[in-house]
Amino acid sequence: MKPTHALNWSALDTVLLDMDGTLLDLHFDNHFWLEHLPARYAEIHGLPHEEARDALVSRFAAKQGTLDWYCVDYWSRDLGLDIAALKRETMARIAVLPHALDFLDAVRGSGRKAYLVTNAHHKSLALKLERTGLDRHLDGVLSAHSLGRPKEDPAFWPDLRARLDFEPARTLFCDDSLAVLQAARAYGIAEVLAIAWPDSQKPPRPVEGFPAIADFSALLPGLLAAERRP
Repeated sequence: MKPTHALNWSALDTVLLDMDGTLLDLHFDNHFWLEHLPARYAEIHGLPHEEARDALVSRFAAKQGTLDWYCVDYWSRDLGLDIAALKRETMARIAVLPHALDFLDAVRGSGRKAYLVTNAHHKSLALKLERTGLDRHLDGVLSAHSLGRPKEDPAFWPDLRARLDFEPARTLFCDDSLAVLQAARAYGIAEVLAIAWPDSQKPPRPVEGFPAIADFSALLPGLLAAERRP
């Protein structure tokens, strides 16, 4: 899958990137929230696995799109479980998506800035950086929890700009969430790109309304051929 339109790298100075499902394989998160956590919850409460899973999915859905949905501390309190510790049990599944590091290194090698902008809670973020060393390939890392609102919230974006000092009209943003992409586009981010293959254990998914790539190999030729920024 190639982007539905070519990027004009000469007009871009900054790249903002989501983490889960964009740089990192969403398989870890899907497995944790839909399999591992329900299994532990079922053990503790003496429930069949499917019943536990259905109960948890319903609770998750009620918080979707809010900062609580992403908050390790919120779910630890709500479920009476140490979510951070349970995530560490399955951290071997945390993996970088194909070509992601090559892309980050090419962005920085071109003189442009690459920032990770994630809704992930600080505890999840720390675990994933520990496992992958992703931060060594970035100019900065920011969790939405530092700003007190998720990326879906229109008010997130001016707060982010004040923190990172980027120019929206000269910025590329990549994410696998359509709701987040819509918020970025509404704010005025010049190039908004969807990731169509966020979970390596599932097939790529169709994306409507945004240019999309399966992975960052689609962007590397154009970036490597672009003039280096001063």
